[in-house]
Amino acid sequence: MNRMIKRVVVLGGGTAGWITAGLLAAEHCGANACGLQVVLVESPDIPVIGVGEGTWPTIRNTLRKIGLNETQLFRECDASFKQGAKFCGWETGKAGEFYYHPLMVPEGYGEVDLARGWQEEEVSASFADRVNFQSLLCERGLAPKLMTTPEYAAIANYAYHINAGKLGKLLARHCQEKLGVVHHRVKIDGVRSHNNGDIAALLREGGGEIPGDLFIDCSGSAARLIGQHFQVPFMSCINLLFNNRAVAVQVPYARENDPIASHTIGAAQKGGWIWDIGLPTRKGVGYVYSSAHIEDDAAYEALRVYLGQCLPAQQVDTLTYRQLTFEPGHRAKFWHKNCVAVGMAAGFVEPLEASALVLVEMAAAMISDDLPVDRAVMDTIAQRYNRRFEYRWAGIIDFLKLHYAISKRDDTTYWRDHTREATTSERLQEWLQLWSRQPPCKHDFPLVEEVFASASWQYVLYGMGFKTQPRPTRHRAHNTEDYQKLITQNKNFARQCFSALPKNRELVEKIQRYGLQRV
Repeated sequence: MNRMIKRVVVLGGGTAGWITAGLLAAEHCGANACGLQVVLVESPDIPVIGVGEGTWPTIRNTLRKIGLNETQLFRECDASFKQGAKFCGWETGKAGEFYYHPLMVPEGYGEVDLARGWQEEEVSASFADRVNFQSLLCERGLAPKLMTTPEYAAIANYAYHINAGKLGKLLARHCQEKLGVVHHRVKIDGVRSHNNGDIAALLREGGGEIPGDLFIDCSGSAARLIGQHFQVPFMSCINLLFNNRAVAVQVPYARENDPIASHTIGAAQKGGWIWDIGLPTRKGVGYVYSSAHIEDDAAYEALRVYLGQCLPAQQVDTLTYRQLTFEPGHRAKFWHKNCVAVGMAAGFVEPLEASALVLVEMAAAMISDDLPVDRAVMDTIAQRYNRRFEYRWAGIIDFLKLHYAISKRDDTTYWRDHTREATTSERLQEWLQLWSRQPPCKHDFPLVEEVFASASWQYVLYGMGFKTQPRPTRHRAHNTEDYQKLITQNKNFARQCFSALPKNRELVEKIQRYGLQRV
């Protein structure tokens, strides 16, 4: 059964489904009669969750490949700029405590031992502030580019905060009108299989079928194909990352011209943490927590208290709150036979560091780059794909766990449980032991496409007050000289940005009004 791969069927809409369909169609001539046929099937009565509003800088290249222009994004999807994450109260829980994970790698990273230089200085400035100017931009509410900067280009690296529901609709229209993606809005009530167990077709409710050569499961946590049909096991990681519930709410600004934060805010709480994401017209706010450590009512109340810092109590009570439940973890395999799981069908851990959408992008890119010519080579490609994504999921789980494992908070069982070795992977324990003696480096993370490279680990480690011994070196004086040069460059460039860059809201409103310069 050596079928040529000519027709790909994506089950499920939403951001995951349309990004995957769009990238495949764009890169494999889906709009041409001789190109790859891409079909997207979604149920007419299953709502898209649409809570996740944070992205990674990779989204700019993904949208560019699909053919969307950046002005569309700002005008139609309530987009604003995101330059990193600000973590409040994660180290000790003291009032006013915070650190940044910016989206830029420090200048000279990998060439100069920045960690050593910063620690030997013993300055009060945080690691991120000292070696990178982006956290300073965020604190001032500045945008990452000028109005004259072409679309998708940057002065400071950036991603977006975005209305996920509106992004899905924009992608759906673009994929159908420009890329040739065929859209079926119909219920699927079964699967027809080939003799070898591959999926031959999806069975439509009421009769008929939708055949394909490769099927991509973007059906969310239901995992209709990878889970329900193929019974690929789900691997829970709740023993490492405890959060399994969230309560989310859309919050108006107190005043129409209130600043839009240039970063995601993550405020640590007694049983979890609160995300706070600024869009042009509203904020997306939610408390993600562990049901084993805090009751639902207590989580609701903590969220109301947080919102009460910027809104009157009577307005807080009128907001609409959504309760969400999830099991943190992922599938044991992501590509099985002729089916690949992408998005929540593959897994989900928690919204910390906005890793969900970047995994969708990576999955869509690898499927597109490695699209099998025929069925004969598919199993080899599937094995390679599974190895890569097993590595990526393990890395994400360890990176997210790092935020909790090195905390000094001991005010609740939630934080004490997170710092116990029994709730930390063996690999992360080994790394922390290693990093107490030397900083993380590129050799700890060998892949070119790491989700979180060593610079990100350093931002979190040193932001949380973790101490590393300096690397022994015969070139200490040389390193100190190079370090000071980089620090001076960083300071000078930061001053230029302070005087030249507009506020986040100012630039967003100008883009909506006038549009960005096309590349």
